[in-house]
Amino acid sequence: MKVFEIDAENLTPREINSQVKEAACEYDKIIIRNPNAKHYLAAGVTEDVEIEFDGSVGYFAGCMCDKPKIKINGNAGWFVGDNITGGEVIVDGSAGDGAGQGIYGGTVVVRESVGSRTGEIMKNGTIIIGGNSGFMTGIFMMGGRIIILGDVGDDVAESIIRGVVYVKGEIKSLGYNAKLEELTFEDTLNLEETLTEYNFDIDDYSEFKKIVPESTRPFYGH
Repeated sequence: MKVFEIDAENLTPREINSQVKEAACEYDKIIIRNPNAKHYLAAGVTEDVEIEFDGSVGYFAGCMCDKPKIKINGNAGWFVGDNITGGEVIVDGSAGDGAGQGIYGGTVVVRESVGSRTGEIMKNGTIIIGGNSGFMTGIFMMGGRIIILGDVGDDVAESIIRGVVYVKGEIKSLGYNAKLEELTFEDTLNLEETLTEYNFDIDDYSEFKKIVPESTRPFYGH
C-alpha cells in the first residue's frame, strides 16, 4: 500500500485539499496529521482512496465526495459527510448538527452522539449514529435509512417522504407524516448485517423501533 502523509498544522484548508486530491490519484492511503478542526477538509474527493484524519475536523468534512473511505480519529463539526454520493465517512467521536445531510448514497457513521437534523433531506444511503441524535432527525427525508443506537429528540422524521429511521433507544416525539411500523424479520437481518459490518455489538435487535412515512404524498398547509 502506498501511503502519503500531510502535516496540516500550517496549511489552509485549500492547500490541504489540493494536496489530498493530487495524492489521491497516485496513493492508496492519505494520512492527515494535525487537522486542528479546520473546515471543509477532504471535500469533493472522487478517487477510490483511504483518507485518515489524525485528530478532529471542523464543518463539512468529507462533503460532496463519491468513492473515498474517510476515517476521522476524533470529532467532527456540523454537516460531516454532507451530500456524498458514495464511499463512507466514519467519525470515531461525536459530530455536530446535520450529519449526513443530503446524501445520495454511501455511508456516514458517527460512533458517539450528534446534534440535530441528522440526515436532513437525504435521498439514499445509510447513516449510523452510535449514541443519541437531536431534534428533527430525518427531517424532509426522501430515501435511505438512518439507524440510531441511542435516544432521539423531538419531531423525528418530520415531513418524511420516503426512507426509514430505526431507533434503539427512546423517541421523544414523531414529526408530521411519521408513524411507527412493526419491525420485520428482514429489518432485523439487515440491521444485524449493517451494524456488524461497522463493529457495533448489539444484544437485542428486537428493541429497535421503525419509523416510516404515513403517506408518500402528504398534504401540507393544515
